[in-house]
Amino acid sequence: MNRVRPSRRLRRPLPGPLPGPLRHDLRRSLGALLAAALVGSAAAGEPAGADDPIGAELARSLQTWTRQQVQPASGFGPLRVEVELGRLDPRLRLAACARIEPYLPAGVRPWGRSRVGLRCADGVTRWNVFLPVQVRVLASAPVLREPLPAGTEITLDHLVDAEVDWAASAQPPLTDMERIVGRQLSRPLAAGEALRGNDLQRPVWFDAGDTVKVVALGPGYEVSAQGQAMGRGIDGQTVRVRTASGRIVSGTAVAERRVEMPL
Repeated sequence: MNRVRPSRRLRRPLPGPLPGPLRHDLRRSLGALLAAALVGSAAAGEPAGADDPIGAELARSLQTWTRQQVQPASGFGPLRVEVELGRLDPRLRLAACARIEPYLPAGVRPWGRSRVGLRCADGVTRWNVFLPVQVRVLASAPVLREPLPAGTEITLDHLVDAEVDWAASAQPPLTDMERIVGRQLSRPLAAGEALRGNDLQRPVWFDAGDTVKVVALGPGYEVSAQGQAMGRGIDGQTVRVRTASGRIVSGTAVAERRVEMPL
């Protein structure tokens, strides 16, 4: 059985990024993307300078959100943010508007592939459209030095630090070596890919027939007893245990030979 004890396998830390200020690289702004819309034709065009008022307001909104969400997060060192603005549907014919307000739609966050709302706040005809955006949050994370097949047990020699787009997936890259080293890949990965939660097999804490500690957790207290596992203890999954009295209970495998049952 391949039992994973990552904390015991760790020999040296992977060099991580040094702390530093948040840096933004907003490479494009709305610019003339809406210029055609202002005169009532299709909203499409070339990006203008960063002094475009609509683009500047949009950039400020994205910067504010990024600071609030990214800076408190653990694992980030120096980072940069790239924002790529898409185009509005060229079939749109929007009425002239003296003031266009960008906003974040409810339940939408500018992270990875997203969208920003644009509404006419001062015009004969009030309209509301959505502009696609691509937000990349580039920061350091461990990546694979070489392509590896599924089932490979990760060692420090497999890893190197590189700049990674944290917003490329809903799951952030793993940076804690104790959550990486000694784990096995659940699928093949290419060189340069960061490791995310779904890329690694879950640890197996015990086998069927092993003696385990069953812990019943209540508000402010816990009661424990020993039992015999009736299945493999895969991290985070439910397993049945036969207690010394012969009773069969179910709980969650959480650590080496430990099963927890909330009361």
